[in-house]
Amino acid sequence: MKTQPVAVVGASGYSGEELVRILVRHPGVDLVALTSRQLAGKRMDEVFPRFAHHRFSDLRFVESTTEAIVGSGAQVVFLALPHGVAAEFARPLVAAGLRVIDLSADFRIKDPAVYEEFYGEAPHAPELAQTSVYGLPEVYREKIRGAQLVASAGCYPTSILLPLIPLLRRGLLEADTIQAFSMSGVSGAGRNAKVEYLYAECNESVRAYGVPKHRHLAEIEQELSLAQGSTVRINFIPHLIPVTRGIHSTILAMPKAGVTLAEVGAALREAYSGEPFVRLVGETGFVDTKNVTGTNFCDIAWRMDPRTGRVVLMSAEDNLVKGAAGQAVQSFNLIAGFEETMGLL
Repeated sequence: MKTQPVAVVGASGYSGEELVRILVRHPGVDLVALTSRQLAGKRMDEVFPRFAHHRFSDLRFVESTTEAIVGSGAQVVFLALPHGVAAEFARPLVAAGLRVIDLSADFRIKDPAVYEEFYGEAPHAPELAQTSVYGLPEVYREKIRGAQLVASAGCYPTSILLPLIPLLRRGLLEADTIQAFSMSGVSGAGRNAKVEYLYAECNESVRAYGVPKHRHLAEIEQELSLAQGSTVRINFIPHLIPVTRGIHSTILAMPKAGVTLAEVGAALREAYSGEPFVRLVGETGFVDTKNVTGTNFCDIAWRMDPRTGRVVLMSAEDNLVKGAAGQAVQSFNLIAGFEETMGLL
């Protein structure tokens, strides 16, 4: 098999480490560069002992410079960087002809005014956001195959968009009644030392945050509006829970008049029955984060509440895999012409 030379920029964070975990086992990958300003010169297995005796374990981190990335011979570059920083690398890498898969929010939002509203600053490379492809393979598979820049979907958005998009496309829901409540493990906040993410602050406690406008709401509403064919506004309330990884989302909405639970199930089955990474639990089962942790699966269940008339959708995923690194590798497989499941099953 011909391998693809790949670089990971920002490999020291949680998503970057998860990317490395997947890529060292991926038979189609030749990992040629890991970058980190703080870790330059150190071996991969020195930074991440879990990768000792794996392929590429002696690969040394290099400085995070465009010259080092291009000089490595990489053809595909994963950017596992904070928003704002990713754009500094994407622009010259795209100009150099490399294909870029970005895990930040820099290129997900098409409307510059919306990006500024939610992120508190002007977009850093708005021209690239206009040409990027939103990295949700179940929705944009064919566009991703030919993309030079993929803006990989966020973790919360993935858990909300996958259940909702088929139903909005079929016109089954009253879009203005949608409410989404999500719970995420602490790794979703990234590898940092903020007080609110310390063990003693998070353990045995649950709290809402990002209310009423979490940043991910921007891309959620963008993609729901495209599915609906008109502007969609929803309530989205995320919560931090005392686990390391995993996202559970519960979504409520009023169905259009006369819509049945059978129609909801039919729409989801039509959309996802052939999808390798969406598992439909059905009308009687429940989704559970322990069943998706460490995997690239998103599990979905659904109900109709006869008392209130609302549709109830439930989803679970691993925020670091289907919500970040695994989804990015899924897009990489499409770009490289590999089986979409390669390295992920």
